[in-house]
Amino acid sequence: MTTDAAPGPDAGTRAGTGEHGADERGATPSLLARLTRATADLDGPLAVVDLDRFDANADELLARAGGVPVRVASKSVRVRSLVARAVDRGFRGVMAYSVREALWLVDAGVRDVLVGYPSVDRGALAALARHEAGRREVTLMVDDAAHLELVRHALAEAGAGDDPPVRVCLDVDASLRVGLGIVTVHLGTRRSPLHDPPDVASLAARVVSTPGLALRGLMFYEAQVAGMPDSSLAVRAVKRLSVLELGERRGEVVAAVRDVVGHDLELVNSGGTGSLETSSADDVVTEVTAGSGLYVPGLFDEYRSFRPRPSAFFGLDVVRVPAPGWATAFGGGYVASGPASRSRLPRVATPGWSLTGREGAGEVQTPLHRARRAVGAPDLAVGDRVWFRHGKAGEAMERFDRVHLVRGDEVVDVVPTYRGEGKSFG
Repeated sequence: MTTDAAPGPDAGTRAGTGEHGADERGATPSLLARLTRATADLDGPLAVVDLDRFDANADELLARAGGVPVRVASKSVRVRSLVARAVDRGFRGVMAYSVREALWLVDAGVRDVLVGYPSVDRGALAALARHEAGRREVTLMVDDAAHLELVRHALAEAGAGDDPPVRVCLDVDASLRVGLGIVTVHLGTRRSPLHDPPDVASLAARVVSTPGLALRGLMFYEAQVAGMPDSSLAVRAVKRLSVLELGERRGEVVAAVRDVVGHDLELVNSGGTGSLETSSADDVVTEVTAGSGLYVPGLFDEYRSFRPRPSAFFGLDVVRVPAPGWATAFGGGYVASGPASRSRLPRVATPGWSLTGREGAGEVQTPLHRARRAVGAPDLAVGDRVWFRHGKAGEAMERFDRVHLVRGDEVVDVVPTYRGEGKSFG
């Protein structure tokens, strides 16, 4: 476990009850009490980020990368001022999730924006073709010749010429493929059709031969390492095998593309919050990406590569107490994306209280009950605040117009989310 950065407030205190109750690895009673005092005059539902913890998380992510530049993933933040805060803290560049978002960020003064996913948004590509600063600062992600054709068509329609060229990055499948006799098992996401060096080199050659385009680099996102908690021996074994396999194949892919373009690549991006150490250790990697580790949502509680130090919470207010040991909060149905399971539900951070198995997080109201193993958990009364953590990071911010930034016992700033700025990028 790497803990190069100084622990944040309350990081050493353990509290909670398990069973979907208070978080046992970081959402301490003293932290929650501070948040409650800081927001006592505010009505819920509301979102908060503790700045001491956010900054400590940023410092730890940078330390875990061992000096390799870290790009901030905007999808895991979705608050423009907090994206900028990470950059000011030492992150370099932004990984956006939409071409329209990337252009909006560039117009706001953000530099070096890598779009992390391919786009077939013809309107956005046309806007990029006409946007001189965007063409200098934005790098598109592609993994298919069809993507190149869409960009080429946008350039032709815009009549904008070939200078500056539109920069592109090739998304390379970083999953693990294990051969078992005549059967190959695919472990990881099916993210890209590009896997072997010849396939990647072939598309690189298409980029080089397409007027108006320039190949900037490659991306390898090893989701089965970066995005999987260390929840079992089997998962940890897959992670170790994946790191070894990708470490060899990534170098082969980079070499093959270098032969095509005739020079070293400017950008070789890899990794995520859960794999910063192993991704940055590869000499061919020029940068890594992280975002969720700034907030540390519930799905990150079982990682062993870093200390979970949650900084982002949302607070709901109790509106009724239907029976002893029961309470109902207003709002709260903020379920994370992914496979439908209890792991995608919000975590109740307030000690001793749990979601109910029958109703979970509600569309308009969320029933809670005292956890079976809770000892001395305080009663909840009408008007009390209950704190939660979202299963994932930036998705929760799509449910709020603004975020209250807390330091110590006070709210020091209130900033808009993407939604609060009237932006929805998918």
